[in-house]
Amino acid sequence: MERIDMNNPCGCEKCELRSVFFESFRGDELESFCRNKQETFHHRGDFVFHAGDEVKSFSYLKSGLVKLFKTMANGKDQIITIAGPFDFVSLLGTFTISHQPYSVSALEDSVVCHIDIQQIKHIVKHNGLFSLNLMERLGTTSNKIIQESMEIRKRNTHGKVAYFLLKLSRDLYMNQTFNLPVSRREIAEYTGMTTENVIRTMSEFRKEKIIRINGREIEIMDMESLDRISNFG
Repeated sequence: MERIDMNNPCGCEKCELRSVFFESFRGDELESFCRNKQETFHHRGDFVFHAGDEVKSFSYLKSGLVKLFKTMANGKDQIITIAGPFDFVSLLGTFTISHQPYSVSALEDSVVCHIDIQQIKHIVKHNGLFSLNLMERLGTTSNKIIQESMEIRKRNTHGKVAYFLLKLSRDLYMNQTFNLPVSRREIAEYTGMTTENVIRTMSEFRKEKIIRINGREIEIMDMESLDRISNFG
C-alpha cells in the first residue's frame, strides 16, 4: 500500500459521489473533508484491508477493481462482490462494528479513498441531507450485492459463468473485449462452483465460438448466445 500525496485532494471527485460527499455539505464541512481525506494506491494482489482489521475509515474505490471476500472455516474464500470505480468498499456495517468483517484486495492496480470514520459519523449526526444521501447509496450497494447473489444461485453451471462474463463486459469494462481480472479459481469463489467446472465451461464457450480466449484477454464473440445462456441457464 502506498500513500498518495495530493495537491488538490478533492479534484478527483467529479463523479456521482458528489451528491453524497459534496452537494449535501454545509459551511466548512467540505474543506474539512478535503483536508482529511486520504488516498492509497494498491498494486494488483495487494490487500486494502484484512478481515479483523480495526475499522478506522469509510472507504470507496476511486479507480481500479477490488474484490470483497470472506475466508470460510474450511480455508476457502467466498467472494462477496467485485467493486469498480466509485463503488463503496465500506458497507452499512461499517457504522456498527469495530473490526472489518471481510477482506478487500485489488484485482487491478487501484486507488482507494478513505475518510476518517469518526468524521463521517460526526457529519451523519449533524447533517440530515448528507445522512439521507449516504444511506441511499449504501442501500443501493447492499441491494446490488443481494440481487447478484440471487441471480447467481438460480442459474446452472453454464448460466453462472455467462452471467459473470456479462457482468465484467457490461458493468465493469463496458467493452466486449477485456483482460480477465480474476483467476478461474476466483470465478469459482464468486459463483459457488468448482474451479474444474469453471475451466470446463469456459473451454466449451471457446469451442462454440461464443468467446475468444487469448491468455488473460477475453472477447465475447457471440453476445446473443451468451445472453441466452445467462438468462435461461
